[in-house]
Amino acid sequence: MDILLIAGLWLDGSAWDDVVPELTALGHRPVALTLPGQGDGDRAATLDDQLAAVADAVDAAPGRPLVVGHSAAAGLAWLAADARPEKVAKVALVGGFPAADGSAYADLFPIEDGVMPFPGWDPFEGPDAADLDEEARRRLAAAAVPVPEGVARGTVRLRDERRFDVPVLLVCPEFTPAQAKQWIAGGESPELARARDLAYADLDSGHWPMTTRPRALARVLAEAATHG
Repeated sequence: MDILLIAGLWLDGSAWDDVVPELTALGHRPVALTLPGQGDGDRAATLDDQLAAVADAVDAAPGRPLVVGHSAAAGLAWLAADARPEKVAKVALVGGFPAADGSAYADLFPIEDGVMPFPGWDPFEGPDAADLDEEARRRLAAAAVPVPEGVARGTVRLRDERRFDVPVLLVCPEFTPAQAKQWIAGGESPELARARDLAYADLDSGHWPMTTRPRALARVLAEAATHG
């Protein structure tokens, strides 16, 4: 199966470099996406531009792909399911939850000169970054791409209720499936509360398993694709 890989904030397609060969070895066709404004130098890119790029990748897949969104890009993967509900076979959300209709995509940190720079590691101390050694932190920070304001503050627009028929796998890295279920039951993810086919996968890692546990993450995604 084609597996489209969308990294979260500040990351380009190279974030999946350690996952791609593992998925290939497991018999799948991974495609790591570099989004407009996150790796191509376009500081004027918008959320709509990023969604168009993902939708184009979905359309280009010969079959019905698994769309994987990491962190904030869980919202982008869900937007792809909304835009192409008949074409997306399944959505896998890694350490993130889809934003609700009408909300800002990822207005999480200060905007400086039209972009949202990587804020450093202080906001992520604790379970998020516990399994990142100093070299991994240095490497991730050095590769971080400031996110255009038009992406971070873009408004999420969900239009097609057929998205709730698309199967969802919530991969739980720095939190547990039990915690995720409690959050969803408590109203913290209205979109996932309405998903008709929602499964969970526990992955013992921090927030960036593509860096710290790429083989384990690849196995989880391959399993999702195989039983899509």
